Amino acid sequence: MAVVERVSGLDARRPQRADAARNFDALVAAGREAFAEEGSGASLEDIARRAGVGIGTLYRNFPTRDDLIETLYLGEVDALVRAADEVSALEPWEALRAWLDRFVAYVGTKHALLDGLNRRSPVLAECRTIMLSAGEPLLERAQAAGDVDPDISIGDVVKLVSGVAAVASFDDEAQRRRVLNLAINAIRR
Repeated sequence: MAVVERVSGLDARRPQRADAARNFDALVAAGREAFAEEGSGASLEDIARRAGVGIGTLYRNFPTRDDLIETLYLGEVDALVRAADEVSALEPWEALRAWLDRFVAYVGTKHALLDGLNRRSPVLAECRTIMLSAGEPLLERAQAAGDVDPDISIGDVVKLVSGVAAVASFDDEAQRRRVLNLAINAIRR
C-alpha cells in the first residue's frame, strides 16, 4: 500500500538554509517535548531556551503559538500516515491494531495537540482528513477479512479510541492500557 497522502505544508514550513533548518528542527523538538510535559500552556520562552535559541528565532519561525502547534500537529499526522504505510504488510487485524496503537500513543502524549482535532483551522481540518484517509484502508482490509463489523467507519474508530486515550483519571498506565484494549477489541468481530 502506498502512502495515502503526505501532509502538505510540512516541508514548506522548514527553512532551506542549513543553520535555519537546524534551529527550526530544534524548536520543533523542544516544542513537542514542552507541550507533552506542560500542555498547551507551555512557555514559548522555555521552548526557545530548550532549543538553544533566542525568542526572536522562535518568532521568526513561528510567529504565533498556533503556528508552532500546527507545525507539531503536521509532523504527528505525517508520522501517522507513514505508520499506516509501514504496517500495511501485516495481517489485516494486526495492521489495523498496530496503526491504532500508534494513534493512541499520539493522542496520549500530545494533550496540547488533542484540541487540534476539533479546531476550525483549515490546516488542521486537512490533517484530520489525511489522518482518516491513512487509517481507512487498514480498516477496510480488516472488514474484508471479517475481523471488523462492516458498519463501522474509520471516524467511529478514531473517536472511540481518542475518547478513551484522552481520559486523564486512570489509576495507572496499566489500567489505561486495559481500557484502551477493551475499546479497540470492541470493534473486532
